[in-house]
Amino acid sequence: MSTTDGERHPDDEPGAALSRLQAQFADALASKGQTVTWLAGKAGLGRTGVSNALNKPYVPSARTVAAMARALRLDEEGLLELRRQAEAAQDRGPGGPGPVVAASLGGPSGGVGGRVVGQPGLLVGAPPLAASAFQPRAGIRERIDAARAGGAVVLTQARRASAGVLSGMGGVGKSQLAAQYAHQAVAEETGLVVWVPAGEHAQVIALYAQAALRVGALGASGQDPEQDARAFLEWLATTNRSWLVVLDDVTDPGVVGPWWPPARPGIGWTLATTRLHDPRLTGGGRARIEIDVYTPQEAVDYLQERVAGDGGGHLLDGREGEVARVLGHLPLALGHAAAYLLAEELSCARYLTRLADQALQLDDILPDWADTEGYQRQVTAALLLSLGAAEQAGPEGVITPLVRLLALLDPDGHPESLWTTPPVTTLLTAARGHGAKQATTAEEVVRALRVLRRYALITTDPHTPHRQIRMHALTGRAVRETTPASRQPDLATTTADALIAIWPPTDLPREFAQTLRANTTALLQNAEKHLWRDRIHSVILINGQSLRAGGLHQDAHGYWTSITETAVRVLGPDHPDTISARANLAAAYSDLGRHHDALGLLEAVRAGCERLLGPDHPDTISTRTNLAVTYHRLGRHHDALSLQEAVHADCERLVGPDHPNALQARANLADTYRNLGRHHDALTLEEAVCTDSERLLGPDHPNTLHARANLAATYHRLGRHHEALGLQEAVQADRERLLGTDHPDTISARANLAVTYHQLGRDDDALTLQEAVQADCERLLGTDHPDTIGARANLAVTYSNLGRHHDALGLLEAVHADCERLLGTDHPDTLLARANLAATYHRLGRHHEAVTLLEAVHADCGRLLGTDHPDTLLARANLAVTYSNLGRHHDALGLHEAVHADRERLLGTDHPDTLLARVNLAATYHQLGRHHEAARLRNEPAP
Repeated sequence: MSTTDGERHPDDEPGAALSRLQAQFADALASKGQTVTWLAGKAGLGRTGVSNALNKPYVPSARTVAAMARALRLDEEGLLELRRQAEAAQDRGPGGPGPVVAASLGGPSGGVGGRVVGQPGLLVGAPPLAASAFQPRAGIRERIDAARAGGAVVLTQARRASAGVLSGMGGVGKSQLAAQYAHQAVAEETGLVVWVPAGEHAQVIALYAQAALRVGALGASGQDPEQDARAFLEWLATTNRSWLVVLDDVTDPGVVGPWWPPARPGIGWTLATTRLHDPRLTGGGRARIEIDVYTPQEAVDYLQERVAGDGGGHLLDGREGEVARVLGHLPLALGHAAAYLLAEELSCARYLTRLADQALQLDDILPDWADTEGYQRQVTAALLLSLGAAEQAGPEGVITPLVRLLALLDPDGHPESLWTTPPVTTLLTAARGHGAKQATTAEEVVRALRVLRRYALITTDPHTPHRQIRMHALTGRAVRETTPASRQPDLATTTADALIAIWPPTDLPREFAQTLRANTTALLQNAEKHLWRDRIHSVILINGQSLRAGGLHQDAHGYWTSITETAVRVLGPDHPDTISARANLAAAYSDLGRHHDALGLLEAVRAGCERLLGPDHPDTISTRTNLAVTYHRLGRHHDALSLQEAVHADCERLVGPDHPNALQARANLADTYRNLGRHHDALTLEEAVCTDSERLLGPDHPNTLHARANLAATYHRLGRHHEALGLQEAVQADRERLLGTDHPDTISARANLAVTYHQLGRDDDALTLQEAVQADCERLLGTDHPDTIGARANLAVTYSNLGRHHDALGLLEAVHADCERLLGTDHPDTLLARANLAATYHRLGRHHEAVTLLEAVHADCGRLLGTDHPDTLLARANLAVTYSNLGRHHDALGLHEAVHADRERLLGTDHPDTLLARVNLAATYHQLGRHHEAARLRNEPAP
């Protein structure tokens, strides 16, 4: 096609090749259900570089493209060619009067304004497939389009005037309307479309976090879902890219309350669906639009279009209006009816006859007085007709039990792989009775699912990762209410067993994990009582552990609190599963930094395990390890030591020295030795742990990297700073390569490296790293996280070393206040903060304030840590120096002599801290006129 100066073919746009390149990477990443951090590690690249390659308007390097293509198993040469085209186009420039920007798309069917040409749209989440013969419902759409100018629209159920109650079961087409807007926005290349099943807090967080990573939102790391979700809201509030966020099926306004997207008229808007009429849903300028059943004409149009469009025009006999009226004009029931007409080759008149017969049979199942919703009898009657026909068309004896299993799961979809697992095929074989000639096969189950789709009992979408199969919530309820009570326990446990069968133990993509959790939550809502038969079903435990592994710590705490209370009530306080639930609740408390709450639980769990399981049981040993870690976090290092030494001995005795549990026990013991100042003991263990970890786990295993970092820390404490430096630089590089730049372990490695730079006198290098570490911690972890407070303290110390004492003072006063508030006055970190603050007072000449703090720190360290702890020795040395500056040389002398003797005994004569103690003692002797003793210490001739 030829072009003029004012026009260009779309493929000639400077951004077109780049957009196609980025779209291929984004689609491949989404299809794997993985994150930017995963891709960075797989490709051996930094996370920032990968994020830029996916989102920034400049061409990534050939090396980056090739590495990402190999990691995602894409056509490397084809993508490199796209990159060359993008680079050439960028070099040419736009070739016209300026960048071309799409006009705002308005009108009832328009998208959101502000979309930039050449920037492809992203879809996060899985909106339902568009319904066949979808009715445009022009009147409702006009109201939605008019209301969305305010930034948010809530679609809710119309109130039933005849009943005077909320019509709460759905089926009127709210989600289909929302899905139509989502599909339309994708087709129009709206910058971002996010579909969020909004029934649970965890699902909202998970989808927002996924969206944050897809758009490269500032502050999104892939490690803390809630932090990522907040970063996504900030991105929505500031971006110029167009967006649509759909919150489908809001069941609790309190869940979505903090997570409503911002109002951005002209840029983006929010569409929510709900069955509620809660006033909290319409605050903040959100408009509520009530959705009722089809109008009589819409219902007839739907039936005619759906049936005739599938080759069934001869079944339309003029009684479509009567079918619609009998089914209450409810879209869901009409969908069942249309599928039944087509599958059974029935006219509308014959369908009405069968429907009347079926309704008579409902009197025992769902009498009129029980149908408070006003829709359920129509849906159930249509469902049972379709179910009976599907039973005849499908594999014998498979359809009904399969539908009953489907009805227990999340209406927003579940993995197709669930239905070919051994638990499902075993139950289906048993349901067919003794007359079954052979076991039910996976192929028969797949054929049964196709039959269910033909009768509109389920929908399937093979292109939606992890959520290929869906059953409408109203259909699911109708199935559950017509399932005999005697069948329910086996159905519940089979569904739970099937979920476990497809739940990988490790390396679980975040989106897949969220889908499994959502389906487990639905199962618990529908059939939890059947999963507590003499024990807690494993799926309940795995679900809670998945919340913790996913970083959803608040949700995990609420979940384990509920599970523990139920276990005590149903199983009793001494049941092993109750003890396990308490241990998981303690871990959830620890994740939130509530170590005192965790301590009480863990002490009770330890006592219960030792009494019921015995001292050598793996759960008992694991509990003692967790208790020791909690003692350590609370600064009770001596209590931690006795437990860690026992655990280490038990592990080596029971599983052997090369078992991963024994390795971890050895590492934990070394860590405790280091915290107690027993650095030589720690060194011996840590060198062995490093060697064994590399040999048994490999050089890139997280435990190996952690062992290397611990060894570097001990080298540092022993004054072997150059050896520490080499290890720490390697650990930082490995963690950036494997975990990404924003992973907490990577940030910790940078912080440790900065401390070593300081010890080697490289304060400018230390300052650069520590300022970056502090900013990263505040961005990723929040201002009150212990790592953030530690980063702030380290930065303050570096300011002091550079003579910037006033800058240090402001930080240290804040750190001291935060430690007292969050950790308590006796925590070791609080004592260290107090000592650092006193040192800064001293450097600023505020000696009396310094001495008051240091006397308290010295006494507290001796009381809490012991007289030989390095922090106690440091407090004593600092107090002695402050006494000297105040002219109190006799008070200083006794302290300096003790510090010198203790450091020689504990660290050796050549340790830098010992040498410093010797210099300080010599200076004090000199101040007191004891020149011969000063000269002896300095190895000088006597005066």
